[in-house]
Amino acid sequence: MKFSILALALGLISLSSARRSPQHVGKKLPQLKRAAAPRAHHAVPQLEKRAPHKFLNNKTKKYAVNGSAIPDVDFDVGESYAGLLPISSEKNASELYFWFFPSSNPNATNEILIWLNGGPGCSSLEGFLQENGPFLWQYGTFKPVRNQWSWTNLTNVVWVEQPVGTGFSQGTPTATSEKDVASQFLGFFKNFVELFSMQGYTVYIAGESYAGYYVPYIADAMFNANDTDYYNISSIMIYDPSLSYDVVQEHIPVTAFVDYWLPLLDLNATFVQQLHNMSDACGYTAFMEENLVFPPKGPLPTPPNVDLSDDSCDTFDAVFFAATAINPCFDIYQVATTCPLLWDVLGFPGSFDYVPQGASIYFNRSDVQKAIHAPKQEWLECTNVDVFVNNTDNSPPSALSVLPGVIESADRVIIGHGILDMILIYNGTLLAIQNMTWNGAQGFSAPPSHFGDMYVPYYAEYDFELGSTAGSGFMGKWHTERGLTLATVELSGHMVPQYAPSAAYRMLEFLLGRIPSLGTVGPFTTLQSTSY
Repeated sequence: MKFSILALALGLISLSSARRSPQHVGKKLPQLKRAAAPRAHHAVPQLEKRAPHKFLNNKTKKYAVNGSAIPDVDFDVGESYAGLLPISSEKNASELYFWFFPSSNPNATNEILIWLNGGPGCSSLEGFLQENGPFLWQYGTFKPVRNQWSWTNLTNVVWVEQPVGTGFSQGTPTATSEKDVASQFLGFFKNFVELFSMQGYTVYIAGESYAGYYVPYIADAMFNANDTDYYNISSIMIYDPSLSYDVVQEHIPVTAFVDYWLPLLDLNATFVQQLHNMSDACGYTAFMEENLVFPPKGPLPTPPNVDLSDDSCDTFDAVFFAATAINPCFDIYQVATTCPLLWDVLGFPGSFDYVPQGASIYFNRSDVQKAIHAPKQEWLECTNVDVFVNNTDNSPPSALSVLPGVIESADRVIIGHGILDMILIYNGTLLAIQNMTWNGAQGFSAPPSHFGDMYVPYYAEYDFELGSTAGSGFMGKWHTERGLTLATVELSGHMVPQYAPSAAYRMLEFLLGRIPSLGTVGPFTTLQSTSY
C-alpha cells in the first residue's frame, strides 16, 4: 500500500515531508492553564433548565424516573422516563428497554431523536453514560458528572436497547435479518409514540458502529411505512459505521492506516515490509489504488478475499497482534491509547473486558436498576446472547442495499468518522461510499483533500471540574454531495461523541437543520455569543 493513497483519502501531507508526533462492530503533566485564544469565543453549552414534568400524565407516571435519586449522581438530571415497551401487540411479546429525556429547547417541541449503539448486541446505555447523555461516567474517572455537551440540550432523545437480547430487553431473539430488526423496532416505536403522545413528531435516528446496519434499515422501514403519525422520519447520522464487507473496512485499508500512524504505533520496519508484502500479494494494494479514486471509474469489483477465507491475507489481525506486543493496552477503538488500563464502570474499557476485584458494573447494581425501572438481571454492555438466530445477520451491508435509497428520501444523511479508529477504518468507509450510487451519480466527485474545514465554535470555559471539556476550532473535514455529508474528526477514535463531544454536538446541530453546514462559523445554537 502506497502512502499516497492515504494522503489522498485523508487530505494530509506525507510522512516524507513532515514527521508526526505521537499526538466495532462485532469484535472492540502539569496542570495546564489556558489563555483565551486571540479570536472570538462563545460561551460553553449549558444544560437547559427543564420545565418540570413536561410529559408526565396518568399513562407515563409509572415510567417516570426521579432525577435527583439516581445512584452516585449528586445532582438532579431532570425529567426522564425509562422502562420496557413491547415490540408488538401480541400477548407476551418481547420488550425493548428505553430511557427517554425531554428537552426544553424551544426548537425541539415536536421532534425526537433515537440513539442506537452497535455490536450487534451492544447496549445504547453505553452511549447514554459515556457519549451523549445528560450525565457521564467515563472510564478512569471518579464519579458521574454533568455533560455540558448532552444532546438533550438540543432535542428530545431516547436511548433504546435493541435488538431483543441486548441489555435489559426481554424475550427470546427471533431476528434473522435487519428487516426483522427494523420491523420489531417499528412495533416498539409505535408503542413509544402512543405512550408519550408524539404522533406527527419529526424523527431523527443516530448511532454508531454496527448501527451502520441498524439505522439505515430502520430508516428505510419508516420511509416505506408511509405513516407520518408514527414514523415521520427526516434524517439520520451514523458514526464510524459498518457499511460494507469486513475486508473493505478493516483488511484492505489497514496497511495505509499503519503507514500514516507509524510514528504512533512504533511498529518495526521488518513487520511493516511484511505487511506491505501481504497487502500486495492479496490484491489489497491494487484494489485501493484502482478504486479509491474521485470520481469513481464505475461500480467497484468484488473485493479480494471477500469472505475472509484466506487466513494468509489477515492483515488486520497481524497489525493488532504486532501493535499489542509493543503496547499491551493498544486499543483498536482509539489507537493513541496507552497504559495504564483504566477501570470502566461499564466493564469494558476500550477493547478490553476488564472488571477488577471488588468493582461493580454500574447497570448491574440493584439500586441503579430500581431507580431506572430496569428488570433485575445481569446487564452486559455487549450481550453474550445471540441477537440473531444462529448468530447470523442475513442482510447485506447497508451501503450495498438500503442506504442509497435512504439518502434519496431523507432531508440529510451524515456519516461521521474518527481518524484514530482502527476497528472500522476511514478509507474503508470511503471505499464503501465510492461504490454507492444515489441521486443520479456514483460516489463523491471530489477527493477528501478538497473537503472544507469543519468548524467547532471556540468557547470561553476550560473547567476540568466539569469533566466534559472538549476541543474547538477546525477539528476535521466535511463534504456534502447530493444529500450525503461525510465528516472527519482528526483526534477522535471510534466513539465520536465520547472522544470529541463538541464536534458531535456540532454535527447534531447540522442534522437537526439548526446550522446550514458544518463549515458554519459562529456560536453554538444553544447559547449567546461572548467575545474576548
